[in-house]
Amino acid sequence: MNRKILLTTFLVVIAAAGIALWYFLKAPALPDGLYSTNGRLEAEQVQVATKTAGRVAEVLVEEGQLVHEGDVLVRMDSQQLLAREREAQAQIKAAELAFEEADAGIEQRQALLTLATRELERTKSMIAKKVASQESLDQAQTQYDSAKAALRLSKATAERAKASIDATEASLAELMTLLEDTEIRAPRDGRVQYLLAQAGEVLSAGGRVVTILDISDVYMTVFLPAEVAGKLTLNDEAKLILDPLADYVVPARVSFVAADAQFTPKSVETAEQRNNLMFRVKLSIEPALLKRYEDMVKTGVRGVGYVRTFPAIPWTEALSKPLPAPATISE
Repeated sequence: MNRKILLTTFLVVIAAAGIALWYFLKAPALPDGLYSTNGRLEAEQVQVATKTAGRVAEVLVEEGQLVHEGDVLVRMDSQQLLAREREAQAQIKAAELAFEEADAGIEQRQALLTLATRELERTKSMIAKKVASQESLDQAQTQYDSAKAALRLSKATAERAKASIDATEASLAELMTLLEDTEIRAPRDGRVQYLLAQAGEVLSAGGRVVTILDISDVYMTVFLPAEVAGKLTLNDEAKLILDPLADYVVPARVSFVAADAQFTPKSVETAEQRNNLMFRVKLSIEPALLKRYEDMVKTGVRGVGYVRTFPAIPWTEALSKPLPAPATISE
């Protein structure tokens, strides 16, 4: 039994030594100033939601599909809004007819006022010549005042009809906006990650329908010790090698360095302990490069990120290879 245990232990040690030796020979040695660390590709998630409550009529995309800004993702049921649109248009037509009637009334009342004004002036002239009675003057004055009041009423009616047109047109404009919102469109380029609603579901206002990964903002999150992270500056050049595409080097840049350490010992008292602090760093791929390779962009892919503490430090030959055209890369 003891011999068996010793043999097993010996084999385990030999295997571990073999693995360590293979890794030492396989892993490329980096010159001073270049550092590597493991990470994975991530992207910003965009939650696309409904603006108002309603029923999902049609889902036009599938998970994993590449979409572009403005593409219709989901259509909501719009029958009720279309009925309200027809009602608003009918109300506008009725208000326009009312305005035309009021405008015609203004012309009529203006003509009556002109006639009453002339009659009043003629009666006053006759009173001055003492050929008309006071009663005639009173009647002419009453007709003038009545015609003047009727004209003001017609103008007020026309203004009310005009205000009704403006209000109904504003309501129609709001309805048209709501109708446009029944077509839920992609706010930016990206890849559909999750479908959160299906045709026939009734959603409340703000109900999520689709999650999109913004493939114009893809980055690798890595963790580096304080002595390395402290020497990095934003927009420093970086390199990425992804596990599925180990023969290709993806250019990137340092887009974020955390202000606080992510891994902190219980007590930090010595310089050695401070060097053990790990800081989160984002290595972002340029949007123009992502656009060029958008059909191949995926998140969750693991790989290795490379940084250098000083821009003057040259990259190794293996990390200096240019990225070939998309058509020449086989996934």
